[in-house]
Amino acid sequence: MEFIQGVKIKQLKSIPDERGRLMEMLRADDDIFIKFGQVYLTTAYPGAVKAWHYHKKQTDNFIVIKGMMKVVLYDDRKDSPTFGKINEFFMGDYNQILLQIPNGVFHGFKCIGETEAMVINISTEVYNYSEPDEYRVSPHTQDIPYSWERKDG
Repeated sequence: MEFIQGVKIKQLKSIPDERGRLMEMLRADDDIFIKFGQVYLTTAYPGAVKAWHYHKKQTDNFIVIKGMMKVVLYDDRKDSPTFGKINEFFMGDYNQILLQIPNGVFHGFKCIGETEAMVINISTEVYNYSEPDEYRVSPHTQDIPYSWERKDG
């Protein structure tokens, strides 16, 4: 799959032992690291869709730490060589990756498992309660050529 311009992936590795496991997510010496803003957890219940939004300043770094999510990106940046492109990523228990989402790219996710899924976001900016860097549209808008329905077949 051709990634939307600015989208990056980091393969994550669990290191197990008899006590449990350790998984590094993002390090300051990673090539993918930009800067630190804050870390937060968000969740979705089975079948729930949380979409669409984008940021003008913030870059997101998503890691699904429990369950499975379908994370979808849409490039609405008119000056981007990948303008109009959609990317789908299936992330979580069966695909442990960090997904870096550049500013200006619409994104959202859907829990595709049978239990609540949990996402850690390591963002480059702190949340500004008085002037949020968050711009939303409906998950079912006709302006984004994507359907959140399951694709059987």
